[in-house]
Amino acid sequence: MKIVESPCVRNCCLGGDDVCMGCFRTIDEITNWNMASAEERKIILKRALGRRDIAVKGA
Repeated sequence: MKIVESPCVRNCCLGGDDVCMGCFRTIDEITNWNMASAEERKIILKRALGRRDIAVKGA
């Protein structure tokens, strides 16, 4: 089983919507990361990438 690495970029700064502006995970996704299965981590990453894409388009 391949390990799904954390997307953390060590630039933690939560926006008003409780989403990290560095990795685009929610506070719940960040705090639950270590307990998440590989499949759950993949889902979290997909959501975070979607949030990042929206943020980049809005900039």
